[in-house]
Amino acid sequence: MMDNREKELFEKAPVTKAVLSLAVPTVISQLIMVLYNMADTFFVGQTGDPNQVAAANLCMPMIIFLTGIANMFGIGGSSLISRCLGSGNKEKAKKVSAFCVWASAPVSIIYGIAVYVLCPVILPAFGADAETYDFCRQYLFWTVAVGSVPLVLNAVFAHLVRSEGYSGQASFGMILGTVLNILLDPIFIITLKMQIAGAALATMLSNLAAAIYFVDFIGKKRGSTVLTTDPRFFSTKERIPSEVFLVGLPSTLMSLMSTFSNVTLNRLMSSYSNEAIAGVGIAKKIDMLAFGIATGVSQGVVPLIGYNYSAKNYRRMKKAILTTFTLSLSVALVCAVLLFTCAQPIVRAFIDDEMTVEYGQVFQRIICITGPCISVTLIIITIFQSMGRKIQPLLLSFLRKGGLDIPFMFIMNKLKGVYGIVWATPIADFGAMVISILLFIPVWKELAGSGIQEQVENVG
Repeated sequence: MMDNREKELFEKAPVTKAVLSLAVPTVISQLIMVLYNMADTFFVGQTGDPNQVAAANLCMPMIIFLTGIANMFGIGGSSLISRCLGSGNKEKAKKVSAFCVWASAPVSIIYGIAVYVLCPVILPAFGADAETYDFCRQYLFWTVAVGSVPLVLNAVFAHLVRSEGYSGQASFGMILGTVLNILLDPIFIITLKMQIAGAALATMLSNLAAAIYFVDFIGKKRGSTVLTTDPRFFSTKERIPSEVFLVGLPSTLMSLMSTFSNVTLNRLMSSYSNEAIAGVGIAKKIDMLAFGIATGVSQGVVPLIGYNYSAKNYRRMKKAILTTFTLSLSVALVCAVLLFTCAQPIVRAFIDDEMTVEYGQVFQRIICITGPCISVTLIIITIFQSMGRKIQPLLLSFLRKGGLDIPFMFIMNKLKGVYGIVWATPIADFGAMVISILLFIPVWKELAGSGIQEQVENVG
């Protein structure tokens, strides 16, 4: 159950302190996850082979969607647990945690096997050629076929642990995995000369270590937490599956659309060169720093917003929303400036191939300007998820990735060639931001309405 420290944080602590206490560890964990993903690209790039870097990028759509499966259970479960705690229903919260753990594992197994078996069909369709196919297959064997369960459970556990306010512990699990990945990458890739297969093996082992840490943490907290890995608490009653899926589905949809978006991007880039694929892959990995911060801030406040919404403390909820917007936008603007001005040396750090660097630095400058737009959209999606609303997050997730950027990729490719393809990203993110604001305005007015204000006064 929620201890006094977490209860104080959610109900009484100054809002800025509460937001920072939850958001900062989550941002750190997201940045750690970014470093986790960047490590493979960086060390594979040290081979000097653009084809291996391109292969890692070509595999990302399959990994992104697997992460989306994890987020469906993790974010959906985290939101529902927070609302259960806010309404005092601890028994249901325990059942939710067990459901998310034991339902996500078989789904990830099925996905991992299916992707690897279908490699001969999927990889050519995703842009792999004779120079990258074998590298792609090696990478997917360890990260998806063997590593699907560790990856998914690692992410699910991190979300669930965070739902009770244990943001620091969630971050530590991510740190553990990242440090191990960074240590193992050069050993497997360079020392043992396993190349891209070594990067994939390091990733799988790192996810496994982090998942084991979370299992151990939950086990030690037995009796003082609603989180459990005990299958006896698994339940599909009380509308648990539907509530988890409907709230978590937008994140999965975002990942699915990101998969389609990345496939489209790689297919269009493949008509130019593998260096272009490698360059855009590096640029997108670098831009994940800004995206990770925005995601960390938004996901970090899910428990705070969801708890106070269920407890009908709308005044505190509104303060949390405003504080979150201010924090996220400020950091996003700083990141955009830094990534734009330092594009060339950052890309060169990944690979010393002139054509790849030339593509990568231009791509990075185009993509990084989307940071503030992404921040706004993700926070609004998070608010809707925290309130248990389904339609708005689904729509925004669809528009942000796939609904807008895929059509613009084809249009801009015709108009501006290889660099025009990348310009579709800021165009789509700006459009999604505008629509998200328009959808959020009625909700903000609802929270500020006279009826709700009366409820707030009664609560106070």
